[in-house]
Amino acid sequence: QVQLVESGGGLVQPGGSLRLSCAASGFSLDDYTIGWFRQPPGKEREVVSCISTSISSPYYADSTKGRFTISRDNAKNTIYLQMNNLEPEDTAVYYCAAESRYGSSCVLHYVSGMEFWGKGTLVTVSS
Repeated sequence: QVQLVESGGGLVQPGGSLRLSCAASGFSLDDYTIGWFRQPPGKEREVVSCISTSISSPYYADSTKGRFTISRDNAKNTIYLQMNNLEPEDTAVYYCAAESRYGSSCVLHYVSGMEFWGKGTLVTVSS
């Protein structure tokens, strides 16, 4: 059974950092593209970052380039999202999602194309 479980969200002040984790079970990370998505209050879900063995380097949305870093630990079957210099605009529920390794939904921002989703973790950036 494929399962994705996010953790690490919380309340942080502007300029602060958080690291989110996405623990995967029921499949190998090597066989899937994993993406981090977020849904700000009252807005649509959007892509944050994608990582896969089928792409040469991780993909980042323009709004997070230079501040967020996606990484993977195959031994733990876990994907991480290191978020630095957080801004109030980063406040959202953050989700991880998976699609076939050779899929392109993540990098094309096609949210509906992702196959499996976690339940999300809330990140609030506020003073």
